[in-house]
Amino acid sequence: MPLVTTKQLLLDARKGGYAVGAFNVENMEMVQAVIAAAEELNSPVIMQTTPSTVKYAGLDYFYANAKVAAEHASVPAAIHLDHGNSFELAMQALRAGYTSIMIDGSHGTFEENIAVSKAVADACHPSGVPVEAELGKVGGKEDDLDGGDQNPYTDPQQAKEFVEATGVDSLAVAIGTAHGVYKGIPKLDVERLSEIRKVVSIPLVLHGTSGVPDEAVKECIRRGICKVNYATDLRIAFSKGVKKVLKENPDTFDPKKYSAQGREEVKMYVMDKMKVCGSVGKA
Repeated sequence: MPLVTTKQLLLDARKGGYAVGAFNVENMEMVQAVIAAAEELNSPVIMQTTPSTVKYAGLDYFYANAKVAAEHASVPAAIHLDHGNSFELAMQALRAGYTSIMIDGSHGTFEENIAVSKAVADACHPSGVPVEAELGKVGGKEDDLDGGDQNPYTDPQQAKEFVEATGVDSLAVAIGTAHGVYKGIPKLDVERLSEIRKVVSIPLVLHGTSGVPDEAVKECIRRGICKVNYATDLRIAFSKGVKKVLKENPDTFDPKKYSAQGREEVKMYVMDKMKVCGSVGKA
């Protein structure tokens, strides 16, 4: 089926008490793996790319991969710009055909974040494209993202004001997760998440989920998370598959051989996380 937007996917997830997995894709094989996992489990799915990934190949390349994969699938799939870092990039993604846009103004002041998030939402909504924003800062480092070592958590009342002022469709919240590889077990402020859920009516998003224990993710979903992002662990899974082939057959020179194993590792990982999100059979 054609690519869909994330709006109805997340509203359905909120109503059904589950979350939709959003998986960062870096190449064709990862796109194939994510779609294959969604097909096998009859799950809705979101593919997403970060600004650094876009720099590597371009919005049109990743959109084309996602578009073809979705058209060959029987489950709803969206292509989402993850951590869009400027109004200009958000507009480029919109023009390229992305069906969901994130604008991350969390590194500016509260007022600056409101201004850029509202501007992107106002520009995207006439085309029916939903917008995700972030309030508070998810820590850690991944790609060009640097949230630092400290997590300024999302304030519930600020979240309410932010959503009302911007008109965004979903909100990524900071409750103790971090991008990249964790040095220890993350401690999440799930009570804060519940407080945010009480005052914010739009779907909530959890970033920095690679490495977070599955039970902690499930608890966040029970408390209102409707979209769960996974990135680092997909890269690790793909690299694991490639390394396995090259270790066992060091003379391998056909990239299809080791990329196929990387694709299979990613598919297995994504299927596991879809089960965690509770989206199996929800397509």
